[in-house]
Amino acid sequence: MLALPSRHRSLTLLAAVVLSQVLLLAVQIKRERQVRMIRVWAVSVITPVQRAGAWTIARVRGGWNNYIALRNTNRENQELRGELERLKLRNSGLEGRAVEADRLAALLGFREAHADVPMVVARVIGASADSVSRTVYISRGERDSVRKNMAVITPEGVVGKIIEVYRNTAQVLLLTDKEGGAGALLATSRTQGPVGGLGEPLLQMKYVSNDEQVAIGERVLTSGQDRIFPKDMPVGTVVEARPGNPFKVIRVKPAAHLDRLEEVIILLTQQELEPKKEKEPEQTAAKPAAKGSGTMQ
Repeated sequence: MLALPSRHRSLTLLAAVVLSQVLLLAVQIKRERQVRMIRVWAVSVITPVQRAGAWTIARVRGGWNNYIALRNTNRENQELRGELERLKLRNSGLEGRAVEADRLAALLGFREAHADVPMVVARVIGASADSVSRTVYISRGERDSVRKNMAVITPEGVVGKIIEVYRNTAQVLLLTDKEGGAGALLATSRTQGPVGGLGEPLLQMKYVSNDEQVAIGERVLTSGQDRIFPKDMPVGTVVEARPGNPFKVIRVKPAAHLDRLEEVIILLTQQELEPKKEKEPEQTAAKPAAKGSGTMQ
């Protein structure tokens, strides 16, 4: 052990004695409320350390809780997203069913309104893969009394005609096909002119004189002259009418939604579609008896 010089030894001894005296005084001296000075000093020294430790523990605990909370929140978020996707799919399915129910209700109402006209309802089960041809396949055929050149319609209007028939299916040529068409007339003036397809969404009404007044929005109906479609069925609405050479250029928007067909009606006859008339209530009141008559005849 190193020996301290005498001068340093004296200073060390003096410092130890002074410190001892101060400590003894701190132990003996009491502040207000009987708290000893040494305790006040100890608390003053330890308090910053306690504060730092408490702050560190709080930060660590908060970070851990936030981490756990974030993990739980992320899991709940994933569950909510999955539930939202399931609800979206369910809602989409319900909307599709509602639209289908509306279509079927319209078909049923149409059949009931024309109960005396032979017809069958068919589903569209396919379409032509050729981009030029506008044809669809339906779920009715020979076993359902379907024949070539029968009219195909929807409650909204004319669709086309049967061009091929098989045992359980048939092929329909739409009005919009370049080979499709129907005898037609303008609803207001009753001017006749065939309507044909152009291979595009709109139809064209042909052979109408430039002198004829054709208004935008005028309805075009079947004329019945083609011996396929009954008379006065909706074909479409005029969307363009301008002078041409040698005939007026008339473009018609089809009344039926030919771009989204799902169910169609095949007319088994060319009988005109007249809405069923409600029977008038029978007269129940008896006529008064003739004067002088004892009994009613």
